[in-house]
Amino acid sequence: MRAGVQPEPVHGLSSGPDITLEELQLAARNHSMPLEALQYAMTPVGLHYLLTHFDIPRVDPAEWRLTIGGHVRDPITLTLEDVKGRPAVTRAVTLECAGNGRAKLSPRPLSQPWLFEAVGNAEWTGTPLRPLLEAVAPLDSAVEVVFTGLDRGVQAGIEQHYERSLTLREASREDLFLAYAVNGQPLPPQHGFPLRLVVPGWYGMTHVKWLRSITVVNRPFRGYQQEPAYHVTSREDELGEPVTRILPRSLMVPPGIPDFLPRTRQLGLGTQVLEGRAWSGQGRVVRVEVSTDGGRSWADAELGEDGGDFAWQSWRYTWVVAAEGEYELCCRATDAAGSVQPLTTRWNTQGMCNNQVQRIKVVVGEQLVPVQPPVDGIP
Repeated sequence: MRAGVQPEPVHGLSSGPDITLEELQLAARNHSMPLEALQYAMTPVGLHYLLTHFDIPRVDPAEWRLTIGGHVRDPITLTLEDVKGRPAVTRAVTLECAGNGRAKLSPRPLSQPWLFEAVGNAEWTGTPLRPLLEAVAPLDSAVEVVFTGLDRGVQAGIEQHYERSLTLREASREDLFLAYAVNGQPLPPQHGFPLRLVVPGWYGMTHVKWLRSITVVNRPFRGYQQEPAYHVTSREDELGEPVTRILPRSLMVPPGIPDFLPRTRQLGLGTQVLEGRAWSGQGRVVRVEVSTDGGRSWADAELGEDGGDFAWQSWRYTWVVAAEGEYELCCRATDAAGSVQPLTTRWNTQGMCNNQVQRIKVVVGEQLVPVQPPVDGIP
């Protein structure tokens, strides 16, 4: 933090539905996953959600170095080839932005205006973090590990690199790793090339991209992205609770076909198979329920393929549609810890952790709107 500069409120508020120019600029830079991409067990990289706080760094892999040091006995510096030469792991991990669902809150916190699509599931390849921490030998008084990215900018008047910390105990979990590939390909620039942190089960703000250093410290880290950002609080004058693990969520592939602007779905009568994905960072999903009447009644869906401890799993539900009309479809997940998606969520100033159920408006008719023939040979 620059001398004399105090943290400003993390977000302003919008009392109305209109998107501000500032939000539009963020929405143009970042993108969510189209809900129809839920049909892929592994999200294609170009469809995976993306949030970048500052500019995407351009990195020369030959010149890039990762330093691991700080409050340790044996600091080290690694090249990209050094990292790739270490034991490798590949894990399927679902990443979700902590602000997913922010645009559904009222008043709306002014930031990236996510609906519910800020998510993706991919196979990440890299090297485990714990052996690297053991190699540098943290001193007895070490308490946290700070991960610093190459991306740099200003937020709330504070000039900063993007950086976050984990407790030494959390950073030493077996499942954390440093990823240099996704879905079998090198990390693309927007996803953190040449190296990023992957923290399975935690919201996306923790998975620091464009890593340049890992620093063991002997006191709690208080950088801006750690505090005051990424906290759940209803008041600007209190810090609240830190955002950590992903809350349970289920999303449905929108059925039928969409009306272009409102995205209302059109369906025909008869048997419709509803399907989607569900996940949680607090334990595997053990139940998914579906409602076709806006959440007044619920029925169990059938759970499908299990993506593992930290990846989403599929579900499906057969809906026999006997009457024309308008319907509101919902789905909700329950995880192994007993947490259930709520119908509504508690409002908070930063718009964090809104895992309220998805609602899809559907219009059912006897038949879908006829497909118009191509015009002048254009398909």
